[in-house]
This record gives sequence, structure tokens and C-alpha cells, in this order.
Amino acid sequence: MIVLENLTKSFLLGGQRKYVARQINATFPARTSVALIGRNGAGKSTLLKIIGGTMRPDAGQVLSEGAISWQIGFAGSFHPELTGLQNTRFIARVYGVDTRELEDYVSDFAELGSAFRAPVRTYSSGMRARLAFGVSMGIPFSYYLIDEVTAVGDRSFRAKCTDVLNDRLSQAGSIVVSHSASTLRSICSAGAVLENGILRYFDDIDEALEVHRENMGEEPKRK
Repeated sequence: MIVLENLTKSFLLGGQRKYVARQINATFPARTSVALIGRNGAGKSTLLKIIGGTMRPDAGQVLSEGAISWQIGFAGSFHPELTGLQNTRFIARVYGVDTRELEDYVSDFAELGSAFRAPVRTYSSGMRARLAFGVSMGIPFSYYLIDEVTAVGDRSFRAKCTDVLNDRLSQAGSIVVSHSASTLRSICSAGAVLENGILRYFDDIDEALEVHRENMGEEPKRK
């Protein structure tokens, strides 16, 4: 379970303060996949970063009964001068998992070949994504944060990513950001709508999507 308590985050843009979160109080249940929905610029990715601990809120806190992943596929935390292998070892120590097991898993999953032992600064964006997704899937989390990153690599690799992710989500919860309603429906049973810094939670994904359509001024979906 993830609990947001009085969570507040804002930025100063063009001399005006924009709120991503205004004293949000919300609970994301355990073993439940929740769609985080909102218009472009609402702050969905920023909220994921706060929940994942890579960005600090202005006020409030995030509480969790289990381990929360970073944003799946996020490669920004890799040290560019270290190899993929060395970065993997470092992350294993940080998260307290077996170093050798994670090395073997990522080496097999990411399919980087000899590049696994080359500096990350030499990687293409696709190679970084493969490494990041492999490390993400190699560590068991209670909650996975997913931000439009399931399409990594070629068709066969994307299929492998989807299969492994589905397996992880059968035993854990997730918060998912995607512009595709069909993708959200395929993964999530619940939804949370972020609008003007206010977060509204819905047990029904379709109800959440309908509220978002209303926020966007769209016609209600015909049943």
C-alpha cells in the first residue's frame, strides 16, 4: 500500500506558481494496478518521481508498506562512466539483493552482449532502455511505477518485456501513466485522475477515464 499524506508540489513558471499536487491525501491499495490519468502537463510524471523518491515534495510525505520501484525503464540514474555490469552491481547493493543473481538476470534479459561490460556513456538510448528495464525487472518490488516505457526494442524484445512485466504485476501493484486508454484498461483495474493539483481516486478504471474525458470537455462515451 502507498499512502500520500498532504502531498504538495509546485513550480514557478512565467512568474506564476503551478501546482502539481495540492495537499493530496490518497491511498493506493496493495496488489492493485492504478492508472494515473490527466491532461498533458498535469504533472503525472512528476508525481511518479515524488512517489518513487527521485524528487522531493514541497510538503507532505509518501508512506509505503513495501518497496517502490523507480520509473520502469528510467536510465537517468546510471553512472555514465561505469559499465552496465558495474551499474547493475551498484544497484544490487543499494537495494540489498543478491549481486550475482541480478548480474546474471540483467545480462540475459537485456541482450547487450559484450556492451554489458562497456561504459554506459557509449550506449544508445535503446541500449540504456534495455539495461534499465532489465534491472527494473530483476528486483522484486511491491509497487511498480510505469511511465510509457513498455515499448522497448524490437518486436520480440517488446513481447518479452510485456510477458515479464505481466508476471511481476500478478504479484504486485503498480501506478501506470499512458496516453492509451486501451493500454490502461489492459493493465489497470482502478484509476486516479490528476487535475489542477487535485487527485481523485476511483475503484473503477472506466469511471476514472470518463471523469478525465469530462475534464477535457469531450463527449461522454456511448455505452
